[in-house]
Amino acid sequence: MSLVMRRSSSYGYSKLDKEDPEEMIHRRAQFLIYKALQQADSIGKPSFLRIRLCRLKVKIGKKLKKLRKSISAARVRMYKQIANQWKRLFCHGEAIAILPSVLA
Repeated sequence: MSLVMRRSSSYGYSKLDKEDPEEMIHRRAQFLIYKALQQADSIGKPSFLRIRLCRLKVKIGKKLKKLRKSISAARVRMYKQIANQWKRLFCHGEAIAILPSVLA
C-alpha cells in the first residue's frame, strides 16, 4: 500500500504555466538587489590601508597613461622626421646623377 502511495506522490509537482517575462525580470532584479545589499553589509568599513592602496593604484595608472602618451607622441615625431628626410633626399626632384650606361 505504501508503495502505491509513493508512486502517486512522485508526481507531486504540478506543471506550471509559462511565467510572464515581466515578472521574471522583476523577480531577478529583486534577487540582484538583495545580493548587492547583502555584499554591502558584509564588506563593512574600508580600512585606511585599502584606501591608501587604491590611491596609489590610481597614481600609478595615471603615470603609466601619461608615459604611454609621451612615448607614442615621440614615436610619431620620429616617423615624421624620417619621412621628411626621405622626401628631402628622394622626392623633391633633386636629380641624382644619372650614370651613362656602359654597353661597349
